[in-house]
Amino acid sequence: MSTEIISYFLKNADQKVRLGFQVVLQCAPFLKGLKVSCVISLAEQLCGELEGLFQGMDIAYYRLSCSEGRCLVLFYRPNELERCLEQPAICELLKKYGYEQMELAQMLDRLSGRVKEFACRGMGFPHEIGAFLGYPVEDVRGFIENEGKKYLMIGYWKVYGDVAGASMIFKEYDRAKDCAVNEFLSGKSVREIALASS
Repeated sequence: MSTEIISYFLKNADQKVRLGFQVVLQCAPFLKGLKVSCVISLAEQLCGELEGLFQGMDIAYYRLSCSEGRCLVLFYRPNELERCLEQPAICELLKKYGYEQMELAQMLDRLSGRVKEFACRGMGFPHEIGAFLGYPVEDVRGFIENEGKKYLMIGYWKVYGDVAGASMIFKEYDRAKDCAVNEFLSGKSVREIALASS
């Protein structure tokens, strides 16, 4: 897709069109059911349109932080994210960062607090965010232990474990992105794009 098309949609005067395109462009693997969640940075003024965008769908969103007119927003399917975070290896990892015996809403509140704390300190993101995004636990651990260095491959995340598996997933994500963007350009709504994956 040309940069002209991307620029046109991201600068479109219609907020709904702009938001829809950004969500499709940056969250396609999630919309297509390949990821448990995704996180994007949105202009704060677009956040008011989110409820209408996902109305009637099993998709929730949570504002992790807002600063200087931008909001970091996590999109997720509640049941899938709960199942992901209940995996024993993920529970053990998250326990080290204070996520113990919590409901999903409490975990998101804690994550939000840590995102804001890290941003105030100029430290990027709390590394456990990878668990909330469904990254393989060995890659989340590898990122933490190696401070983001010495990875074997980089794509949608930094890979420290199964390179072949991650490479196949990245290709699936790329196909989902091409498919979702083409569907949007042909006139489909975010709802239609997401439901087409069911």
